[in-house]
Amino acid sequence: MKVLIGLLFFSVCAPCLSQHQDKVDFMRGEIFIDPDPGQKSIHGSVAYTFSILQDVDSVFLDAQNMNFSRVLLNRKSTKFVNSGHRVSIANNFKAGKKYRLELTYTCTPKQTVYFLGWDDAIPNNEQIWTQGQGKYTSHWLPSFDAMEEKVEFDMAIRFDTTYEVIANGKREAVKKASDDRKTWYFDMDHPMSSYLLAFAIGRYDYQELVSKRGTPIKNYYYPEDSLRVEPTYRHTKTIFDFLEDEIGVPYPWQNYKQIPVRDFLYAGMENTGATIFSDGYVIDSTAFVDKNYINVNAHELAHQWFGNLVTEKDGNHHWLHEGFATYYAYLAEKELFGDEHFYWKLFGALSQLREVAAQGDGQSLLDPKASSLTFYEKGAWALFMLRERIGDKAFKKGIQKYLHTFQFENVIVSDFLGEMEKASGSDLTDFRKDWLESTELPFHRAQQTLARHSPSLRLLFEMRTDLQNSKTDSIDFARYWNASPSVHLKKYILQNHQRALSDETIQKAFASDTVPIRQALAATNEIKQYPKEAYESLLNDPSYITIETALFKLWQTYPKDRRKYLNATRTIIGLPNKNVRLLWLLLAIVTEDYEPQNSEQYFEELTQYTSERYSWKTRMAAFQYAGEIGFTDEALTHLIRAANHHAWQFRKFAREQLDRVLKDPEYKKLIEKVGRKLKGKDLRYVNSVLN
Repeated sequence: MKVLIGLLFFSVCAPCLSQHQDKVDFMRGEIFIDPDPGQKSIHGSVAYTFSILQDVDSVFLDAQNMNFSRVLLNRKSTKFVNSGHRVSIANNFKAGKKYRLELTYTCTPKQTVYFLGWDDAIPNNEQIWTQGQGKYTSHWLPSFDAMEEKVEFDMAIRFDTTYEVIANGKREAVKKASDDRKTWYFDMDHPMSSYLLAFAIGRYDYQELVSKRGTPIKNYYYPEDSLRVEPTYRHTKTIFDFLEDEIGVPYPWQNYKQIPVRDFLYAGMENTGATIFSDGYVIDSTAFVDKNYINVNAHELAHQWFGNLVTEKDGNHHWLHEGFATYYAYLAEKELFGDEHFYWKLFGALSQLREVAAQGDGQSLLDPKASSLTFYEKGAWALFMLRERIGDKAFKKGIQKYLHTFQFENVIVSDFLGEMEKASGSDLTDFRKDWLESTELPFHRAQQTLARHSPSLRLLFEMRTDLQNSKTDSIDFARYWNASPSVHLKKYILQNHQRALSDETIQKAFASDTVPIRQALAATNEIKQYPKEAYESLLNDPSYITIETALFKLWQTYPKDRRKYLNATRTIIGLPNKNVRLLWLLLAIVTEDYEPQNSEQYFEELTQYTSERYSWKTRMAAFQYAGEIGFTDEALTHLIRAANHHAWQFRKFAREQLDRVLKDPEYKKLIEKVGRKLKGKDLRYVNSVLN
């Protein structure tokens, strides 16, 4: 089947622009870009090769707020219309002929390309990276917003020689430019949707791996994070090899790269052959048990098949991306951590879905406006139950046939179900109705399936029934605790029934060296029910979450020992968001007579963590703690700037914080004062909130 791209009959009538989208085959795009970090702009050119399937009189490309200095058709200057959203070229295009369209342009993207660290004095902090998921690549490249438009893209990027430049495809060459810069050349072998185009520029080293079948894998990292490479990318090769074997279709691209970036908008993004992810997942070995990259690693890699190789036609079929990537990431975790981990993960997702359904908010998997919980978790459950229904052999056969049949094409849900019906010889009409179309979920059937596979979940469901039938709401939890070695079951009992547990069971829990069990102990609201010395031992655990929780609860519960607890944790930083250090600073500042000579220094350090030097998640926590003891002029300046941050979650948080602060007349005066020193969009924003 041809790879088709949108075509239109040229007209001044805007509604006509979306017609006739099946008459042109855009085959190749040759991209050159020259990013200008000083102006946060892109100077670029692109040459498209396309053939005509039926006579048409114009073609278009999506192009957001671009200025075109030159447009050539078959190397001759041609007229064009630039609407600000599309560039259209009118011509008598004849069926059976090939054409070459070249465009030279400049743009200053308001989104999709992010220039970080170029306008501050922080050394080695500069990055440029893209996030084009959906239909946003047209903010930096004349391209195609529709997912159906698949093109083989090659890219060349010119930039400063002191940086590493990374993009989709195989790096073919790096050549010295005439102005003491370099040009990096990247080649793709196969077509892909425009939204999967990506590049990243920064200061990186990399780790090289090779998959079992010979695919090169490069794991990038900041030079100062060399000791974090192993825990961050732990099991990457195992995950890669497992997914190739489990899916049964070779990895479809030339190589695979993983690139951490600052202040990424999400956990990760599966650009073709080049996953970009949040550097909040760059961790040490202790953080691995609290928050590791395993699931994101496997999820984005699974997308290389489900989403990149075979792509949904539109949002009505989004399950074919996110449900599949979530399910295969679960399977990868099962391979690494065992069956119990897998089934309890499914149980956790089922519990979330049940809670949403109880509130009357259940959604269909075919609803393009469904939540992430629906697409990801309900989607994974649908695949799990489909596999239960038709069996492993038919499931794998159907998956392989689906990927082979529709490779480098676009699909709808019926295409997938059709292949699974052929592979299994089953009519899946009822499956589609129950798991895809319905806003409800067959919870009872799902729970029965879990109980059949997992002895510890079977025990859990028995315990729940026992509780429901108990007139006193008291049962023998020790029986369930002792009946299974499952860490997951014990953690569940601790989280939900701590007050009802015997001293003997609590002693067994404290005697455990298992992080999830001890984290559940740390989270109790009444730590005086535990032996003090036993609870204090949690401060020595190899878990930053356990230490953070235990430090606060001990500080709160035993005021006379606050100095001891602060001294015991004074050198611990914690997760990438500095969870332990930020809490420690707050407690050190507010603890009476604790190092008063250092209070100002601690206050300055806490304020420093609100600055652009740190990730938005670190800054968010720092703002929350700083708000407890009072904002300085510097912190207020940082908060105003955060109100224009590119990450919507952080921007929303900062604006809500400012709204609260402005209710205080003294703070309002301070904001008026610091606002006079601001410029550009920061000044405009502070003026708007001050009216």
